[in-house]
Amino acid sequence: MFDIWLPLVGGLLLLILGGEFLVRGAVQVAERFGVSPLVIGLTLVGFGTSAPELVTSVRAALAGAPGIAYGNITGSNIANILLIAGLSALIAPIAVQSAALRRDGGVMLAATAVFALLAATVPVTRAAGLAFVLVLAAYVWFAIRQERTAPAAEHGALFDKAAALEGVDPALTAATPVRLPLWRPLGTALGGLALVIGGGGLLVDGAVELAHMMQVSETVIGLTIVALGTSAPELATSVAAALRRQGEMAFGNIIGSNIYNILGIGGATALIAPSEVPERIAGFDNVVMLGVTLGFLTLAWTGLRVSRREGAALLVGYAAYVWWLWPA
Repeated sequence: MFDIWLPLVGGLLLLILGGEFLVRGAVQVAERFGVSPLVIGLTLVGFGTSAPELVTSVRAALAGAPGIAYGNITGSNIANILLIAGLSALIAPIAVQSAALRRDGGVMLAATAVFALLAATVPVTRAAGLAFVLVLAAYVWFAIRQERTAPAAEHGALFDKAAALEGVDPALTAATPVRLPLWRPLGTALGGLALVIGGGGLLVDGAVELAHMMQVSETVIGLTIVALGTSAPELATSVAAALRRQGEMAFGNIIGSNIYNILGIGGATALIAPSEVPERIAGFDNVVMLGVTLGFLTLAWTGLRVSRREGAALLVGYAAYVWWLWPA
């Protein structure tokens, strides 16, 4: 038992620690080369918390464990909405900016619907993965252009996601008062990358062994334990934003993370190791993901906020979903 949980927990810790080092080093390197703070915030910082999901899903796909690879993506998105948004709203009602809801909520819903339809009908090929990655790049480019001229009250989800992460760790900004030699932040980024890759391998190996020991499918492990573990940075970021009464940042963090999970992680996984999405995920869990996405956006649209009562309902929904999965 200890031999199984040790790589699981150790891999997760390496993923989170390595992700922070990777993003922090990459931000400092980008700043040294004159990249604008806005671009850094909406790319390196904004997507920094998704590094664990990315490496874990790619490593799982390469290891021939599509249940963990795609379960991690779908399970993370479900957890982001039901668990993380629910807990954040329970702490403080989530205020929703209309700009983030109109543009970014629509992108999240469309990406989720396309992914669910694709997974249910055809194998997710390299061509589909490349298309997802290109759509993500176009979306980020459009968001950067819009944010350059947007007033403070009209920031989108990617801006709020970056701001929420910087609120948790102020060091993840482009403003570095001490100009370090280039090799130091570069070494930090490369060291973080090595930790993330190693941690992803440990987490996947431990998850496969746990599935065998508990006699449950790898898909269930991917949808629950792996997805919850890799979503830990989003949980910490959104809860911290809620405690600071910055509900719009918690909302943006969730929306931005889900978009990146589908387009970035799903796209990269299919591009590197194409495979069929397990029938269980395609036929049930992706439908749940699409349903909770639509429901969450509906809650946000009514009054442009998610109340404590609605947050409690989301948490109950997540408990019911996990209860339904086990034992499967």
